[in-house]
Amino acid sequence: MKRLTFIISLVMAMNCLIAQPTKQITLEDIWAKGTFAPRGIQSIRSMNDGEHYCVLTRTGIEKYSYKTGEKVATICAFNGPEMSRKAASLPPIEDYEFSADEQKILLSSGFEPIYRHSGVSDYYIYTVANGQFSKISKAGKQRLTTLSPDGTKAAYVRDNNLFYMDLDSETEHQITFDGKLNAIINGTTDWVYEEEFAITQGFYWSPDSKKISYYRFDESKVREFTMQTWGGLYPENYNYKYPKAGEDNSVVDIYIYNLESNQSMRLNTGSENDQYLPRMQWTKDPNKLAFMRMNRLQNTMELLTADATTGKIRPLYTEQSNTYVDVPGTWEFLSDGKSFVITSEKDGYNHIYLYDMEGQLIRQVTSGNYEVVDICGIDEKGQKFYFRSHESSPINTDLYAIDFKGKKKVCMNHQLGGEVEKIVSAQPALHLRDGKNLLGSYSATFSTGCKYYICIFSDANTAPVYTLHDAKGKLIKVLQDNAALQQRLAEYGREQKEFGTLTTSEGVELNYYIIKPANFDENKQYPLFFYVYGGPGNQQVTNSYGWSDYNWFRMLAQKGYVVACFDGRGTGGRGADFKKMTYRNLGHYECIDAIETAKWFGKKPWIDERRIGIFGWSFGGYLSSLCILKGNDVFKSAIAVAPVTTWRYYDNIYTERFLQRPQENPDGYDNNSPINFANLLKGNYLLVHGTGDDNVHFQNALDLVTALEKADKQFEFRVYPNKNHSIYGGNTRLNLYKLMTDFIIRKL
Repeated sequence: MKRLTFIISLVMAMNCLIAQPTKQITLEDIWAKGTFAPRGIQSIRSMNDGEHYCVLTRTGIEKYSYKTGEKVATICAFNGPEMSRKAASLPPIEDYEFSADEQKILLSSGFEPIYRHSGVSDYYIYTVANGQFSKISKAGKQRLTTLSPDGTKAAYVRDNNLFYMDLDSETEHQITFDGKLNAIINGTTDWVYEEEFAITQGFYWSPDSKKISYYRFDESKVREFTMQTWGGLYPENYNYKYPKAGEDNSVVDIYIYNLESNQSMRLNTGSENDQYLPRMQWTKDPNKLAFMRMNRLQNTMELLTADATTGKIRPLYTEQSNTYVDVPGTWEFLSDGKSFVITSEKDGYNHIYLYDMEGQLIRQVTSGNYEVVDICGIDEKGQKFYFRSHESSPINTDLYAIDFKGKKKVCMNHQLGGEVEKIVSAQPALHLRDGKNLLGSYSATFSTGCKYYICIFSDANTAPVYTLHDAKGKLIKVLQDNAALQQRLAEYGREQKEFGTLTTSEGVELNYYIIKPANFDENKQYPLFFYVYGGPGNQQVTNSYGWSDYNWFRMLAQKGYVVACFDGRGTGGRGADFKKMTYRNLGHYECIDAIETAKWFGKKPWIDERRIGIFGWSFGGYLSSLCILKGNDVFKSAIAVAPVTTWRYYDNIYTERFLQRPQENPDGYDNNSPINFANLLKGNYLLVHGTGDDNVHFQNALDLVTALEKADKQFEFRVYPNKNHSIYGGNTRLNLYKLMTDFIIRKL
């Protein structure tokens, strides 16, 4: 890791602020008033000409010039006298999509969630030429509505069946008829694909708009999980399919529907039903579909192509691992029809590779001991990739450009222009630099053709700054600087994140951040409060702005606590070996690193080693629970929110990826289950769970409660009825953080 330095910007300004009374952060500021919530720009869409972009506002879709950053028109107004009467009755619009010719706009509203990433909405079509709105499908809300490339049709899912509508005649055509709740799903995915493969879109238009490929899930053999919902005279049961580790999965097939013949063809995706098909997309050839296939243990990943007329399958790419293969973050076919780009960590770090359509490697585009995060722009005319990486440090996300030959790599961080430096440096905060270069988290949205881009920069102590640039990095306009928020943050205290590294007794270097009280005195001793997550590939020690927990941690520092967070073995940003060393043994190294990190801090003269606490949510709740048990001589208190307490209860795609099946690796499931170590509890333990958690079931908490009671251990337990894994809605999050803050003050 390169040596990085913190620099306090505008010392005189900081001293001026220091002289002023500091406002105390409250939980109401964070969770009720939105005092520290940053402002952003919603739903940026580049237009076909590459010279304009659109954004979504409460009143309409506004068009801006990339060249100047100035508004030039309102393409679609959601109300006003110039619109039809239908416009005035539109509910709040939540998202939009242009047709390929930009003459129609698909609008969505009234989103109602199903699970974490899925839901149903009302959809409307706005016709640019005449300013008219029409509602798609009067038969109820639908899912995943998508325009055909020629803009004449829209396909969608309703009641587990796939439909399309001819937009001119408003005629609805039903493609599948066997959809049934908890049995057959067409055109979208089941719960576990949604949660673990991050895919809900289950159908795709061919480039010529003549065919639709779609998934069919037969989940009839998947066992159901029952959750009770409370509030009525009698509780109601909600049943859904949830395949736990080692249990049956859905049988998944891919079909291609031909609109002209009104016929569907099932593809031969292999003789093995117990497999995964986590991705598919059309190539630039309208007669060639590509799809991804993985085996049950996810250590072999294949890309294959299918002829949409004959169904003939051809292999394109194969990747294998002695641990597991992640679904590629980028897998895209280039418009030349001759090549595709894919990201892979097969050389030990995630990098960009270019292949031809015969599956032959053209070249590895990026290389080195750093991770590519993603590709955010492809300039095919200029033969250039724009990508984000962790090259400067695993905690930073840098913006780079490189040509298709893997040459002429340029760091775009350093080309943002002096004005951006002035904006960020003028904000009273600690900034991390490498020499003179400002480091943090960069992301970019590129115009069609990559002539311009909108950059979003933040760092650990700086709210997001949105800027518009040309392709060479020249600043055109500052779109949103969040300067008022940054000033407000300073008014509410000088507690800020600082980064560092520590080396464990095993010689492993770990990244951490720390937040100290503003009046920190190294001659005093402070209680230490850890935040931890620790799951495979996850990173929490990042040089980026996270407004909610960041300000809660600042609030705790104001109350006299030192707050710290670390990324142990198994986390991301540092290559495959570091991430995958926890394979078949989740929780083992993570717990060791947490205990070692706590001891390392405990040796500091300014930390009271008798008062070290730990908090985590989900995997972090699992780890905090394990630490208060296995590290009962180190941690005085622990908070676990929605924790996994045994991997036997969690879903199979995630769990088997890292542990294999319980039939093959029972010790991997049991040797680090908090349930099996309940008798070791000595400290203060707060367990929190929502009864409506469809992800980490309430069952996890109840079985740990049973084990703790059996071991005659005292603890605190809070239940949130009907709340899901996020424990959110109304005053719930405020209530939760009041609970946790009170526990910390009482028990740490």
